[in-house]
Formats: sequence, structure tokens, C-alpha cells
Amino acid sequence: MSSGGFWSMGGYARFVWPCFGIAFAVLSWNVWAARRFYAAARLRTLRARAMAASET
Repeated sequence: MSSGGFWSMGGYARFVWPCFGIAFAVLSWNVWAARRFYAAARLRTLRARAMAASET
């Protein structure tokens, strides 16, 4: 199989490569959203701990 055969995916490249692109975009968004949520949760925790410490 030549390298041209791999890239053309046996004639299905117009369906396969966009699916790879969409999957990559979804996985990238998932990682970004998880990191953003983690940072926000950490900030909320730090603020709550600071408020609890200032009340005592």
C-alpha cells in the first residue's frame, strides 16, 4: 500500500478525516473544560477556606 493509499483512505477520506478532526476538537474541548473547571473549583475552595479562617 502506497502512502497515497493511506491518505486517501480507500476513497473514504472525505468522510474519515473530518471525523478525525471532529474527534480531536471534542477531546481538546474536554481537556480544556476539565482544566477550567478544576481551576474554578480550586479558587472556590481557597476562597471558602479564607472566609472560614477569617470568621474564627
